[in-house]
Amino acid sequence: MAAYLKRLVKVINPRSVRRYLTDPSLAVPVMVILFLAECVINVWVIHNIKYTEIDWKAYMQEVEGTINGTYDYMQLKGDTGPLVYPAGFVYIFRVLYYITDHGVNIRLAQYMFAALYLWTILLVFNIYQKTKVLPPYMLFFMCCASYRIHSIFILRLFNDPVAMMFFYLAVNLFLSGYWSIGSLVYSVAVSVKMNVLLFAPGLLMVMLAQNGIPSTLWHLTICAAVQLFLALPFLMVNPLGYLQRSFDLGRLFLFKWTVNWRFLPLDLFLNRYFHIMLLLLHLSVLMLFFITRWKTMYGGLKRIISSRRLSKQLPSNGIILPLFTANFIGMCFSRSLHYQFYVWYFHTLPYLLWWTQLPTVFRILLLGLLELCWNTYPSTIFSSSLLQLCHFIILIGLWHGTSVERATRSKSEKMQ
Repeated sequence: MAAYLKRLVKVINPRSVRRYLTDPSLAVPVMVILFLAECVINVWVIHNIKYTEIDWKAYMQEVEGTINGTYDYMQLKGDTGPLVYPAGFVYIFRVLYYITDHGVNIRLAQYMFAALYLWTILLVFNIYQKTKVLPPYMLFFMCCASYRIHSIFILRLFNDPVAMMFFYLAVNLFLSGYWSIGSLVYSVAVSVKMNVLLFAPGLLMVMLAQNGIPSTLWHLTICAAVQLFLALPFLMVNPLGYLQRSFDLGRLFLFKWTVNWRFLPLDLFLNRYFHIMLLLLHLSVLMLFFITRWKTMYGGLKRIISSRRLSKQLPSNGIILPLFTANFIGMCFSRSLHYQFYVWYFHTLPYLLWWTQLPTVFRILLLGLLELCWNTYPSTIFSSSLLQLCHFIILIGLWHGTSVERATRSKSEKMQ
């Protein structure tokens, strides 16, 4: 017993504890502790914080329409309005409809979303374990510290977490070299909610760099085939109605729900020229990042668009950095962000901040300020202004951040 205690003291001495908290290659113990803590937190939240009905009943009404035989997207609707999500959403929430007794058993639905949350955390942990960039203590800010994220999953039952879970699963497949299966799963994510397309510019570039043009065309064909297969029953009834509703890029958002543009006058928020300006800024910044930060990661433009397939898998950071950055750029120039959209980039924020050269204290401060903004309800001129300010600080930090060569030749990956 004494010998066991002596060994235990050696393991948990201050120096070793510091290593486990700061060394990205030793993140597993912290991940295990945080995962167990999340199991407890999720159960506690379900039993102690009141569920708030927002979209769940409408989801059930929308899928109930298909169960009753309506496959015309122009006729499918719920209390909150028409069905505006692609076909994958319908199939997944139809399953949930049956499991939860036609959507009535909210407690069971909450437990299913808690399981979804825990599975998503494991997928994200595996991504960070492979990239070996983020110090383990930062995982706390990605898990237990966010009230809003727990709320989105288990107190609101939004479809956004479902889409993001499939996206992180696809990323794990990409990191393991399963590009075809990953493309299929990525397309499933898009079929739940089209926000996942914000990752597409980075993914396309990574696919070209890794696989060359012929294989990339094959992967894009897989993505298109998935969309076509899932949508076929609806396309056979009203193809234009399906495309108009499920992939409506021009849909207007309600000003009362905006988190990022509350400081603007209503007329400007709804102005089409403002929307066009945001789109042009989005595309311009993506192009700037490609020209100044990304293309050298893979040997330049000629290498990216060549037909040659790499004999080795790209390093993890060479895949993750463009993916997460492309999505973040889309968030910066989004026409409107609603509270549930926080999950679109929440789990990527610590990683992105670690590619900037900002001091660690300032990185943590930015995460705290973002959490404050997303938890301010209703949003205010101050909270939305602060949110956009934080976004652009991070964006500038990424542009002027650590050399991109680190993405493909990080010290931690050399050690593997």
